[in-house]
Amino acid sequence: MKFPELKIGDLTCPVPIVQGGMGVGISLSGLASAVANQGGIGVIAGAMIGIAEPDVSKDPTEANLRALRNEIRKARAMTSGAGAIGVNLMVALTHSPDMVRVSIEEGVDIIFSGAGLPLDLPGYLKNGAKTKLAPIVSSGRAARLIAKKWLNRYDYLPDAFVVEGPMAGGHLGFKAEQIDDPAFELKILVKDVIDEIKPIAAEKNTTIPVIAAGGIYTGQDIRDFLELGAAAVQMGTRFVATHECDADIKFKEAFVAARKEDLRIIKSPVGMPGRALSNRFLEEVESGAKVPFKCPYHCVKSCVPEKSPYCIGLALAGARRGKFSYGFAFAGANAYRVDKIVSVKELMDSLRMEFEQSSPPENSEEEMAANDLREPISATY
Repeated sequence: MKFPELKIGDLTCPVPIVQGGMGVGISLSGLASAVANQGGIGVIAGAMIGIAEPDVSKDPTEANLRALRNEIRKARAMTSGAGAIGVNLMVALTHSPDMVRVSIEEGVDIIFSGAGLPLDLPGYLKNGAKTKLAPIVSSGRAARLIAKKWLNRYDYLPDAFVVEGPMAGGHLGFKAEQIDDPAFELKILVKDVIDEIKPIAAEKNTTIPVIAAGGIYTGQDIRDFLELGAAAVQMGTRFVATHECDADIKFKEAFVAARKEDLRIIKSPVGMPGRALSNRFLEEVESGAKVPFKCPYHCVKSCVPEKSPYCIGLALAGARRGKFSYGFAFAGANAYRVDKIVSVKELMDSLRMEFEQSSPPENSEEEMAANDLREPISATY
C-alpha cells in the first residue's frame, strides 16, 4: 500500500503528511520548505515569529507581520517540490487578524487556525484568493459549530479540519483531567469529527478531509488513521529532530536525550495546559519562583503579565536558541522515542517505507465487512 494523495479542494499533495506548526521560531521557512519539497505540507508557525526582529519590543505587531511575510516568501523561494506551504495562526494571538491578511496576500496555500474558534476566517478571503482554510479542533461539536457558522455567515465550508488529540505537544485544547482519559483518545475524536461533518459536507455535495494530529509517530500510525477515515496526519515532534528544523542544535538534542519520565503537563501562563520537556526552569517555576520580566510583546490575548510567573514568549524563545536556563521546550507525548537527528528526506522516506510495510489495523476485516453494508466514509468525505 502506497501513500495516497492528500486532496484539499483543488490543492493536491503527493504525501498525506502535514508538518505541525511549532511557534516561536521552531518551524519557519527552512523546515516548511524541506517538507514541501518532499511532497507534504510544510507549515510556518505565526506565534511570535518576529522574536528575532530588532524592533520586536518596540513594535511587536509590525515585527511579527514583517517576519511572517519574509518567511512565507523565503519558503516559496526554497520550494521546488510538489508539496504545499501553509501557516499556523492561533486565534488567541493578539494580532491574529493582521497575520491572516498577510498570509492571504502572500498567497499561502493553506491556513491552519486553532487555539480558539476561527469563526470569522472566511471573511478575510478577498479578490478570488485561493488560500485554503483549515480549523484545528478537538471535538466533533466544535467542528460542527464552525462549519454551521461559516455556512450561515459566508456560505463557505472549511476546506479541511485538523483534529488534535491530547498526545500533542504544546498547548492542548483539553482540561487537565481529560488528557489521560481514554474517552478523549485521538481515534475517538477523529471518528467523532467525521461523523459530525459528513452530513454537512454531503448537503453541499463536497468533501472535507480530516487530518489527524497528536502522538502520531510511525508509518503504521499513519495507516491506522487513514484506515479510520482520515485523509492525512499532522506530525510536529518528529520534525523537530531534523537538520532543517529552524531551532538551535541544542534544542534538537534535548529531544534526542529525552526520557519518557521527562514529559510533563504544565499550566501555561496563557491559561491552558501544555505538554513540555521537564527541566530546571520549569522545576523552579513549580516551586514558586517567579521569573522577573516586563511584557514587551503581549503576544497572546489571554495572558495577564502581572499574574504570570514568567513570560512564555521569552521562555520558548530562550529554549529555541538552546538556552534552557531561560526556558523550556514543548513536546509531544512520543518525544522520548526520538533517538537521532536526521534530514527531512530521511524521515519522510522512513515513514513511507513503514507505511508500505504496515499491516491493516486489528479487526479491519470485520470492519470492512460491516462497511460493505453501509455507505463508506470515503463516499462523501
